[in-house]
Amino acid sequence: MRSLLISVALLFVSATGHAQAPDELTRRMLERRAVEAVIWGIPAVNTDLMRQEMLTKTSGKVGQVIYWGRPLDSRNQTLTPNPDALYFMSFFDLRDGPVVLDLPRADGKGSFNANIVTVWQMPLEDAGLLGVDKGKGGKFLLLPPGYKGEVPKGYYALKSDTMTGYMLFRSNFASHSDADVQASIAYGKRLKVYPLAQAAKPPATAFIDVKGDDFDSTIRYNASFFENLNRVVQAENWIDRDRVMIDQLRSLGIEKGKPFNPSDGTKALMDAAVKEAGTWLEARYDAGLPPFFSDRSRWTSPAYPTIVKAYSDGLADPNAYPVDDRGVGYSYAYIGLKRLGAGQFYSLSIRDRDGDAFDGAKTYRLRVPPNAPVAQYWSVTAYDRQTHALIKGMPHASRSSQGDVLKKNSDGSIDIFIGPKAPLGKENNWLPTDPGRKFELLARFYAPKKEFFEKKWILPDAEKVSQ
Repeated sequence: MRSLLISVALLFVSATGHAQAPDELTRRMLERRAVEAVIWGIPAVNTDLMRQEMLTKTSGKVGQVIYWGRPLDSRNQTLTPNPDALYFMSFFDLRDGPVVLDLPRADGKGSFNANIVTVWQMPLEDAGLLGVDKGKGGKFLLLPPGYKGEVPKGYYALKSDTMTGYMLFRSNFASHSDADVQASIAYGKRLKVYPLAQAAKPPATAFIDVKGDDFDSTIRYNASFFENLNRVVQAENWIDRDRVMIDQLRSLGIEKGKPFNPSDGTKALMDAAVKEAGTWLEARYDAGLPPFFSDRSRWTSPAYPTIVKAYSDGLADPNAYPVDDRGVGYSYAYIGLKRLGAGQFYSLSIRDRDGDAFDGAKTYRLRVPPNAPVAQYWSVTAYDRQTHALIKGMPHASRSSQGDVLKKNSDGSIDIFIGPKAPLGKENNWLPTDPGRKFELLARFYAPKKEFFEKKWILPDAEKVSQ
């Protein structure tokens, strides 16, 4: 190995004219590999962080369902969550065999918008009101990699290429009132999760309310990132498309079936590498995603076109594997949607009409035009620009069309005021920010109509206002 490194060093000298010691070459190589490992591994690390938060901060377990028994507040520090639906979440493990998800039919008492993903957050299926079942409910059967058993009739069979993953259910509600929230919880508890082996007599599904628990799965840009990544490697089979990473990770001390015990020097290298990766991801994010409503709009698509295509066709294109774009996406969000836009569409904004980054100390106005083309609801949520989680310490995180709280203008439009203090008389239309931090906005459109995608209705950019 040492003779090989010396040869590489000589080649480096001949190519650059600058001598590099073998130890320095090794350090540089490991640092580059660690940076690439972060960009590649962030979707699975994102999943593992959420799973570990459940296991260590709540009483929930794999195979059970945790839920937030009130609209989300900043105790939930997941990446860009929706505070205008009730969240139910279940992690699955297929090493003991297939798992059944039994969803109720959408009716006058409630409905779901749901997504089922692998540990890499690759979508297996969208479910619920606007999923493959179109709100009729049904039994979804999650099958482990290489499953050879018989698939019973009457199931939506989902073939996973990983042993673990999770299911996210957004139980819809008509408003934030206590009665509507309780109805949403009651509907959510009608879902069932159980092993296929017990399908003849399914055990009761355990539901654990975690609304009072601190739940922080924001990305840790330090050496601990690799502890999460190692946990995934140890638990999972290698997917063929990712086998190129086996030697890359082995050089960093991550190898399936072996303990991960990096030296202090390696930890320092990893710490520097993950910070560099974070800086690169942030720079890509800050450069902006493709504009949505118009070429000049500050409202952008929620994901790169490469990711939308990859998730809709299951990475079927043999000449495409958008790891870089995927890495950026999971630095600010979680979950994977198979049919983005069918059930819900998101639009991000990190700058105001003038092109300036949003400042939590300033006040902005977002004028939402009347008659938004959605069958369910629209909402606007403010997130911490650095963590991409709900802003801590705020009385509420969003404003939505649910209920009759928002005050309308004479033409039916609605002004949302975003800033550290509510303008006089505009308290119901106020979206609070922390004056000491920057923020970003996410607009959600649930069940968008044809006119939305035809751009017949356009959400304008937020603009600064004086108070």
